[in-house]
Amino acid sequence: MVKVIMPERNISNALQQARKKNIHTMGWLRIMLTPFTFVLQNTIKLSRMLGLENTLFEVFFRNVRIRNESAFADYTPTKNDIFICSYIKSGTNWAMQIAHQIANRGQGEYENIHDVVSWPEVPIKNFAIPLLDTSQSKKSVTGLRVIKTHLEGNLVPHNEHAKYICVVRDPKDVVVSSYFFMRTALFGKLMPSVSAWLNNFLSDVAIHGPWANFLHTYWLWQDRDNVLFLTYEDMIEDLPGVIRKIASFVTVDLTDEEFERICYLSSYSHMKAIDHKFYPGRITPFSLPVGCMMRNGKSKNASELFNAEQQAQIDEHSRRALEKLGCDFPYDEHFKIN
Repeated sequence: MVKVIMPERNISNALQQARKKNIHTMGWLRIMLTPFTFVLQNTIKLSRMLGLENTLFEVFFRNVRIRNESAFADYTPTKNDIFICSYIKSGTNWAMQIAHQIANRGQGEYENIHDVVSWPEVPIKNFAIPLLDTSQSKKSVTGLRVIKTHLEGNLVPHNEHAKYICVVRDPKDVVVSSYFFMRTALFGKLMPSVSAWLNNFLSDVAIHGPWANFLHTYWLWQDRDNVLFLTYEDMIEDLPGVIRKIASFVTVDLTDEEFERICYLSSYSHMKAIDHKFYPGRITPFSLPVGCMMRNGKSKNASELFNAEQQAQIDEHSRRALEKLGCDFPYDEHFKIN
């Protein structure tokens, strides 16, 4: 059977329409489910009063972990592929923007980032350009295209001809950023308390899997020539340097003009101005009407939600989890509280 690939414009239009339809449907369901939402809110409040909130959400998260182990089934990466491999809220969209703009020499355009970047394990149907769609490679002047994944490294096919950019962020900031994002995009008024969210993150049933497991599976790749390891903190400290590093890594020789334009397009101020091109909108009936993907673009800001003791708890848990896995990632060098 021959697979028919729609022209790029048609695919983009179809994705945009599907996303709009999903947002409309979720808005309609939000109204219809108002009485049910009220019951759930009170159930959560009661469980919190009884000291059972952690148990309640552990059951929930155990059944809704966001992963799709067969997302890359039978797919063989090619020399055109740039994988952005990162844990949730760790600079994923930032790295995608940089890589996509480098692949297009600063001329990458889109209505939504997922019109041009594939996300194989996406939990929403018709949300991102399909993995097998090669139109972006054909359109790109460099022949490169970007693929996003939040999956652990053991679930992502490795090929020596493809490029893999692994981005890791201080887990303390990940917990904070994911809390605010999930509250607007997923849970709304049903959002777990801060303490319950922290407990989930430190558990084996974290919604995207344990942070240490994710890091470990990619740290095993660190010595491979086609793997580039970055931290979110590197990107904040020296964005131009990171852009040059990525361009060199994917072997794209940028002109000064192209480089300056990519620096501008990848700046926090510009990406914040086009936040709607990254934010998914309502993805459940409980999502809040308004949210954002780029909240403040800061690092070392965990005190926004957690006290010093809780931050130390995250450090200690993460460090021990990595040690248990036999991972020699230099945690204290990058993330320990000074």
